Amino acid sequence: MARFLFTNGVVSPPATTPPVAAFLETHPGAYTTSRTHNDASFVLFWERHLRRLADSVTILYNSNPQLLFGPHCKTTPPSLPSLSSDSISLRSTIRELVNRSMKQVLPIAMEERREGEELSITALVSGNLEKLRVGDEGFDVSIYIGSYVPAVFGIRENGAFLAVVGRGRDFAAAKYSDWVRMRKSLERLRPPKGTELLLSNDGDRILEGTVSNLFVVRRKDISEAKAESMHCFEVQTAPLSGVLPGIIRQVVIEVCLSKGIPLREVAPLWSEREFWAEAFITSSLRLLQHAKTISFPSSWESLDSNSLEDITWIDKHFEDGPGMITTIIQKEVMEKAVLEGYSVSYL
Repeated sequence: MARFLFTNGVVSPPATTPPVAAFLETHPGAYTTSRTHNDASFVLFWERHLRRLADSVTILYNSNPQLLFGPHCKTTPPSLPSLSSDSISLRSTIRELVNRSMKQVLPIAMEERREGEELSITALVSGNLEKLRVGDEGFDVSIYIGSYVPAVFGIRENGAFLAVVGRGRDFAAAKYSDWVRMRKSLERLRPPKGTELLLSNDGDRILEGTVSNLFVVRRKDISEAKAESMHCFEVQTAPLSGVLPGIIRQVVIEVCLSKGIPLREVAPLWSEREFWAEAFITSSLRLLQHAKTISFPSSWESLDSNSLEDITWIDKHFEDGPGMITTIIQKEVMEKAVLEGYSVSYL
């Protein structure tokens, strides 16, 4: 399927549309990525994505306008007061601008979609100083649509190989395009089979992945290695003080609360890996993907090297397939995805 990029009412020719990562690297702003499901009938958790997009715009506008307007913008534009993420008008404006663009480009992408494919959807909101000066909303909106074939959950071959390779992101509370450029510096340390790269600031507490949130299922007592009750486990994920507020991250937390699965928002400790029974990563494209292996450098200082060959790894292996807790959570997440699916026909 061709790529489709729609910006401020104009569709770029598919032949000249770059990959989504290359597009984000060269355009400032807050963004969010979701996808369709059920044969492209619904968009996953779309209302949640729009709310977080408005939150990200607010955070960047108030804290680091360069990430929203571009490097030429040194301070918060004086023509508008500080924004509040609780502002109904801001959320309404973002929702209207993004959905208006979606209504125009989605039918074009649907015509080109192949059977069995879903659509990946990235919405980027950038600040526009010229629009601000003439009293407009002050935002440019781009919708990028590509194809996506979801992996089948539960197949052991679809497990993730994770590796801890660098420090956490700045302004983690917002999802912004400049992070796509910054994370490229970590790629030199990706092991050959690495599925996703994980982040840590201190060489023990694991925060998140470069494009995902991490969850570890920890045994409460090492003597309960063969326990089958979910109350013998605790699900751990890093708190929002240092990680992106992932959409599926929040859904998993809600699932654990509703199902009585113990959960604590605390960064999993590599030093306690002997207690780890399961692990999985979450993102709006993958939803849940169980971990097969988490690799950690034997020397934290070795990550300063520019060569992957200078790093030796210590591996934590998990079962070939998803464990009991991961499977329960994944089932409930999929049910919530159906309940909160945003019909494409509404756009």
